[in-house]
Amino acid sequence: MALTWDELIREIKSRLDIVDVVSEQVVLKKRGNTYWGLCPFHKDKNPSFAVTPSMGIYKCFSCGEGGDAIKFIMKTKNMEFREVIEELAEKFGLEVPKSHKSDASYRELKEQMLNATAIAAEIYHDFLLRNKAENSQMAIDYLSKRGIGSDIIKKFHLGVAPKGYSALYDELRKDFSNDVLEKAGLVLKSEKGGYIDRFRGRLIIPIRNENGQYVAFGARALESGQSPKYINSSDSLIYNKSKILYGLDTAKDAIKQEDAVVLMEGYFDVISSQAHGIENCVASCGTALTPDHVRLLSRYTKSRRIYLSFDTDGAGQKATVKGASVIKEVFAGLGNIKQFDESYMPISSSSERYACEIRVIAPPEGKDPDEFVRSVGAEAYKMYMQNAPLYIDFQINSILKQKDNYKTPQEKAQYIGTIIPVLAEIQNKIIRSEYVEMVAQALGIESDIIKTELKSYDNANIPKVERIVKNVTKSNSVSQKAQKFLLSSFLVPDNQFSFTRINEMMSDVTFDDEILIIVKSTIDKLICSVNNVKELIEHLYTEFVDNPDAQAVLPELVEHAQALKGLNQEEFINAINETIAKINQCKHVEEVEHIKKIYKGIDDDDPEALKIQIQLRDKIKKKRQKSEMN
Repeated sequence: MALTWDELIREIKSRLDIVDVVSEQVVLKKRGNTYWGLCPFHKDKNPSFAVTPSMGIYKCFSCGEGGDAIKFIMKTKNMEFREVIEELAEKFGLEVPKSHKSDASYRELKEQMLNATAIAAEIYHDFLLRNKAENSQMAIDYLSKRGIGSDIIKKFHLGVAPKGYSALYDELRKDFSNDVLEKAGLVLKSEKGGYIDRFRGRLIIPIRNENGQYVAFGARALESGQSPKYINSSDSLIYNKSKILYGLDTAKDAIKQEDAVVLMEGYFDVISSQAHGIENCVASCGTALTPDHVRLLSRYTKSRRIYLSFDTDGAGQKATVKGASVIKEVFAGLGNIKQFDESYMPISSSSERYACEIRVIAPPEGKDPDEFVRSVGAEAYKMYMQNAPLYIDFQINSILKQKDNYKTPQEKAQYIGTIIPVLAEIQNKIIRSEYVEMVAQALGIESDIIKTELKSYDNANIPKVERIVKNVTKSNSVSQKAQKFLLSSFLVPDNQFSFTRINEMMSDVTFDDEILIIVKSTIDKLICSVNNVKELIEHLYTEFVDNPDAQAVLPELVEHAQALKGLNQEEFINAINETIAKINQCKHVEEVEHIKKIYKGIDDDDPEALKIQIQLRDKIKKKRQKSEMN
């Protein structure tokens, strides 16, 4: 049965897990019943971004941004509400009512691009398997030299692009427009007019997203002198190389099972490794590791154990350092990076929880993973993986290997200066002390020298205390705050009072803030049809989808509601009455000030002056009497 628009929204919301949604963009760490992370909406240095699954909302306590799962998608992907609903409906296999379907050009274009890319992958694959291109045998010979047979070719759907200018285009133009093919990155406009294939005379490596959809291609040169060695698809509507990892669709289950992931550099590193049983490995698609890559991986490994397995040459070493830096940046503020290994150090800290664990796989043979697995074997690689040192040990060992290159006192001083920043990263004083002793012994110097240098380095790098400036769009008056607090009573989890009873408690209160009036009237409308607080919150976000000011108030109300949580009936009623009294008191003060202002503008000889004076005297008298009663 087809769903109505409102039913569709409710069904989508029931299927969304806000922790999963937010985790696509933010690395979260659970504390109690709340998940915390670095806010994606401002430059956050300490985790101030909270996700509360029981309420289905997020809230940043630094910049004030908040909302539900759908709003988070809207904000992070810069999409309209209707676009998000349509995209999620497609994801969950739900039908959007015809009356609410928007211009489908965007969605249809994306779908056609995906279809064209999938068919292109089949065509390239068929060219290779059936030897239909003049360079098919050359591609098969190249793959054979790398130990890749037909079973691996089929698993990774490898293919070949013929040398001709339009072999793929001639096949695809029958079913797809030039615009679709060009936007999908499959063809290029020719200088002579018309279109030509983007990839020609190359081995084709299809790239799939984590859901297994074909979104792009990597193309490797087959002939000597063919330059560049690799050509990759450009970013498009369906492909963003900064957010997609090659091999993740086939590796994600193994990553979950192993609770660890191996990051490699190239396509063939992953192909060889996965084909030989190292299934939890992935690679970036022709680009350096990005924060989005790391956040994507964090969804699949709870311990966030990441192995860096790059080439052992100079470029590979730089990639290791840069990759580790990106990983540390993403997890900064969520806890310490694991900085010692129990198997190496005589200190037990198994109870300590780490933000992540970075290890480096660097076999001494100096081969990249692909070459090592093919020549030495997968089992040998797995042994190196089991004994892979932590990144900090890798750093220190790499520096210590260079000690004999420094002869003069000046060179030695410069050399020690390279190891000090590494030691300074160690937060645990006991562990730091152990490393200092180890390094001092390896260098043959007194540990006090290193300790002195460390102290100087620490003093020179004390972080400046930054004043956190809250993002307050309006200076809320006492009355506004009290009115918000009163409205928050509807959003208290597991409250002993029904929505109707709470409404009765504040029946005499008049809200004077325009946004709060809208919120209150919407709550009045919804409490007749919802069964619990979570449902009420979900419905409110949906009601206010076109009213960002009203929607922005909701996280604040949820936050205030926490102060009322757990109160017994008497305490709850007292809190409500005190808040109502404060609102009335504020209103009384405002009325007095208003009369004062009018009085100042009236001439003393005006007959109205005496009337205003009497009103003012009565107001002040009533205020004094109320104060005495309280």
